[in-house]
Amino acid sequence: MDHTDELILKLLKENSRLTNKEIGERVYLTGQAVGNRINNMINHGIIEKFTISETYLETQFIRIFLKDLYFNELEKLVNQFEGIQDFYKVRGQACYIVISHFSVETLDIFIEAISKYARYNVEIAVANKKKPESDFI
Repeated sequence: MDHTDELILKLLKENSRLTNKEIGERVYLTGQAVGNRINNMINHGIIEKFTISETYLETQFIRIFLKDLYFNELEKLVNQFEGIQDFYKVRGQACYIVISHFSVETLDIFIEAISKYARYNVEIAVANKKKPESDFI
């Protein structure tokens, strides 16, 4: 992967709807050459998928502490809920961390459901302070 491939990736991360021609104009290649480079990155596993980024009203970080050995039960329960972005089994104080985008009502239902198996701690994000990737170069 060379510098031009890195620029193409950066542009796709910023806006995956750009055409190969539009990308080519910014990296001084033809649209066909950009398409070939993108296909090469797909074939080599550098690009796995093209996706969208959603904006959420709420983001919660939920640390889960099991009361007993209810790993399977808890995992099955958590995976039934919509609105979960990530669900990690972790080492440290907590047993699991859930990153979710629940409404207040759904958060209450979720907490009530997991309370049978675990204690929890909920942190609600108030602002994302990460700089956009375009600010790093």
